[in-house]
Parts: sequence; structure tokens; C-alpha cells
Amino acid sequence: MRHCSVQVRGLLTRSELDRYNALIEVGHYLENQKEYGHVAVVQKEIDILIFPAIERLKEKSRQRDRDTEDYLRRKAEMEAEMRRIAEEDDED
Repeated sequence: MRHCSVQVRGLLTRSELDRYNALIEVGHYLENQKEYGHVAVVQKEIDILIFPAIERLKEKSRQRDRDTEDYLRRKAEMEAEMRRIAEEDDED
């Protein structure tokens, strides 16, 4: 069984996490029984289950990128304003 990342697990809802843990347990049991055909079906269900959490993780990343871009833009504006003020002070 392939586990999802800690980041993705952290974004699963309580019900999704409960279902994920149950599916992992079933998958491990099937692996121990060498029922690999059934393991593949369980793994597919896990992949479907975690997809929304993966999308939430991607959105968090996109939001972080937007926040960083906004911060850098505001920082550049402040630096430009500080230079303008310094230039005005030098002229006086």
C-alpha cells in the first residue's frame, strides 16, 4: 500500500481520514493474504479519496505564492517610496 504524504493527510477531513485509515488497514490485510488484485482496487479507492485533499494542498500553495507576490510588490513600493523621500531630503 502506498501512503499519501503527511501534508495531504493533514488536509483530510475527519471522515476522510477515518476512511483512509480503514482502507489502509484493509489493504495491508490483503497484502498479507497475497491478494494483490484486491489490493490494487483498495489503492485506487485511496487515490480517489485523497484527491480533494491534494487539491486543497495545491490551493494552499497557490495562495502562498499570491501572498508572496503581494508582499514583494508592497516591499518594492515601500523601498521606492523610501528612496524618493531620501532623494527629497538630499535636495533640501
